[in-house]
Amino acid sequence: MAALEEEFTLSTGVLGTGPEGLLGVEPSDRADQFLVTDSGRTIVLYKVSDQKPLGSWSVKQGQVITCPAVCNFQTGEYIVVHDHKVLRIWNNEDVNLEKVFKATLSAEVHRIHSIQGTEPLVLFSSGAVRGLEALLAEPQQKIETIIPNEEWKWECLSNKILLLQHGHYFAYIQLCKSHNLSKYTLLLGQEKSANPNFTACVDRKFISLMSLGSDGCIYESLIPIYSSDTENNQKVVRSLLLKTVVSGAAHGGVALSILDQDHIAVLGPPLPASKECLSIWNIKFQTLQTSKELPQGTSGQLWYYGETLFLLRGKLLTVIPYKCGVSSLAGALGKLQRTHPLPHFVNWETCQGCGPESYSEEQSRILRRKKIETNSQSNIPGSEQLLSAIRKDSEKHIEVELRKLLAKWTPTFHSVIGDVMAGLLGRCKAEPSFYPRNCFVPLIQTHVLSYSLCPGLMELALEHKDVQLLQLCLRQFPDIPESVTSACLKLFLSIADDSLQDLNISMDSVFDYSAHNEKMEEQSEILHNGFNPVDSNCSNCHQESHEKPPFAPETALHPVTSCPVIPKRAALLNAILHSAYSEAFLLPHLKDIPAQHITLFLQYLYFLYLKCSGNAPMTLPGKHPPTLSQIMDWICLLLDANFTVVLMIPEAKRLLTHLYKFVKSQISVYSELNKIEVSFRELRKLNQEQRSKGSYSIEVLELF
Repeated sequence: MAALEEEFTLSTGVLGTGPEGLLGVEPSDRADQFLVTDSGRTIVLYKVSDQKPLGSWSVKQGQVITCPAVCNFQTGEYIVVHDHKVLRIWNNEDVNLEKVFKATLSAEVHRIHSIQGTEPLVLFSSGAVRGLEALLAEPQQKIETIIPNEEWKWECLSNKILLLQHGHYFAYIQLCKSHNLSKYTLLLGQEKSANPNFTACVDRKFISLMSLGSDGCIYESLIPIYSSDTENNQKVVRSLLLKTVVSGAAHGGVALSILDQDHIAVLGPPLPASKECLSIWNIKFQTLQTSKELPQGTSGQLWYYGETLFLLRGKLLTVIPYKCGVSSLAGALGKLQRTHPLPHFVNWETCQGCGPESYSEEQSRILRRKKIETNSQSNIPGSEQLLSAIRKDSEKHIEVELRKLLAKWTPTFHSVIGDVMAGLLGRCKAEPSFYPRNCFVPLIQTHVLSYSLCPGLMELALEHKDVQLLQLCLRQFPDIPESVTSACLKLFLSIADDSLQDLNISMDSVFDYSAHNEKMEEQSEILHNGFNPVDSNCSNCHQESHEKPPFAPETALHPVTSCPVIPKRAALLNAILHSAYSEAFLLPHLKDIPAQHITLFLQYLYFLYLKCSGNAPMTLPGKHPPTLSQIMDWICLLLDANFTVVLMIPEAKRLLTHLYKFVKSQISVYSELNKIEVSFRELRKLNQEQRSKGSYSIEVLELF
């Protein structure tokens, strides 16, 4: 999930924004510092965390800055162009721009783009591109015309340049190294016309160009980076990506920015009569993640770097930090349930310096911080001794060293837990007889691990039939695959009762069934939410068999008066009910469960459902009991996956009959509730009519 954090405003006393807003916001070579260029004469260097300017530079009266100032990451110097052709380079110590390096170019500059790891690139209005060093060596060199000099925008992606010409919806792809230029015509799909708002990101083979249509929808065009035909005009069709994210009537104040491969930020009013909003959409699942209303309006300019968004509101530059979590199908379907705070997910390879070769300025800052944390964690007393003991010492000695480490451990040193778990699993794989379960349990209880960080742990526990450890993992890990969840269910249903008696299993989700049953017996004549199990007015039900099944109830009044499983097995099954899943991925694995185990699980679920329906709140007692929704979802899952098998089992016939009767009775109850709802609606109308006449009265309505 994505989230927008608390906004704040940068001091703009030295920044005079012109009628066109800002020319740009660009990162500096130092963390948390950004260059802000207005559309007039001023450039300001801000330190965002301190919310104050560190320096300010202006060109003299009569001169106009024509492209945003950028930082040369190789030298730490700043570069700007004023009056289209005059290029200036300076550093933090310089005060007056008239006294810094100056070069007059032979052609008008459209923009300068600075890239981490390479020299800045200068893009001319004619479409030609030059490296800064080659351009400074000969400032008056001839600049060729690549594309017609019309109104167009551009986007620089790594070492590739994407050019967009608005007038005829053309896109130009130019590779800096080979200087090959490919031309594409962007054909309109379902949209009638396109707005000039666009954003883009690059993949290995394609550039994803996202544009805003006149209908308020976002469309995507996939343009190949490497084209075999660079002379002919190639055609690319736009496809619908997101439907109606902004009002189609909004012409100004709209902007798009791709935050990562799954999220896009949209600035604009969602409805014609509504105020402007900043929203983050998940383009993978086409869902709105979060939004923030901006009642004062904006200029339609949006920039982002790292995890920070910048937007201009009047003459104020607003900064909004944001977070975009890893998108998952379980989260999109609402099945991702977390009972504990989110663990800290760490990319171990990145922390060890094995990540990509180039990063943005904000990513570099985060990487440096993680490296500092990793170095400090390596100095935690006892960490090196524990890692060394894991490789060669006995389980007893490892437990002692682990207890010493955990006594000094804090949640900020979470990478040490990952290293310890990885070392234990590595030795378990090398030595099949090595299984330190007394070390696994306290490591999981630190709440910083997940399935993706130790994927072999649950498989190892399944091999050893360690149901206690599996129950703990099901309660702590939010990202368990459906195949592993199904494997745990099979083990929980197949393990013998005698094997469970001596195990130390958490019983938080299990209540005292015996006390609850006595209360149910005393109220045997009461209808439970409209359902009377003895009601046999069911013309479609076959005559029940006179032969009593092995799990048949003791009385006809309550089909299931006692729990069909022992409390410890019930606690394990409740852990399954609480786990996150996606129905499409879970159903195939449920078809492999034996028929007798499916019947037992259905019997237990039906028992829980009767307990829920037996009281007004429709909930079960206990600290963490299963919810009514979870119980019903799993009944539907099991019947969908195994209905034919269950239908052929004689022992399940009585259970299916009672489920059918219960559903039929619930339909009758909801039908009567609908009638009552209609009656209340009519009474409300009568009251409103009487109040409109100016009369005042108090009425008491007795329905029973």
